[in-house]
Amino acid sequence: MEIIQIVGLGMIATFLALVVKEHKPIFAFLLTVFTGVIIFIFLIDQIAMIIGLLEQLAESANINIVYVQTVLKIIGIAYIAEFGAQIAKDAGQGAMASKIELAGKVLIMVMAIPIISVIIETVIGLIPGS
Repeated sequence: MEIIQIVGLGMIATFLALVVKEHKPIFAFLLTVFTGVIIFIFLIDQIAMIIGLLEQLAESANINIVYVQTVLKIIGIAYIAEFGAQIAKDAGQGAMASKIELAGKVLIMVMAIPIISVIIETVIGLIPGS
C-alpha cells in the first residue's frame, strides 16, 4: 500500500514542519520541498508505467504517437506548474504562485495548438460542401 506510505510521510513532514516553523521557518520550508520531491520520486515508476501503457494503446489504435506525446507533455506541464505553484504558496508567495500557474496555462495552450488545428481540420472536412 504505497498510498499509506506516502500519506504517512506527508503527515509526518507536515507535523514536523509545523513544529520547526516556530523556530526556523526556512527549515520548515526546506522540509516541505524535500518531502514533495521524495513523494514525486516514489511515483516515478507508476508514471513511467502509465506512459508506457498509453503509448502501447496509441500504437495498437494506430494513433500518431506525436499526439500522444504532446498530450503527455501537456499533462506534465500541468503537474509541474501545480507543484511549483504549491511550493510558492507554501513559501508565502501567492503572487508568484499565480504567475507560475499562468505560465503553465500559456505553455499548455501553445502545446495544444497542433492538436486543436488537426481537430478543426477534421471537423471542417466532415462538413458537407467544404
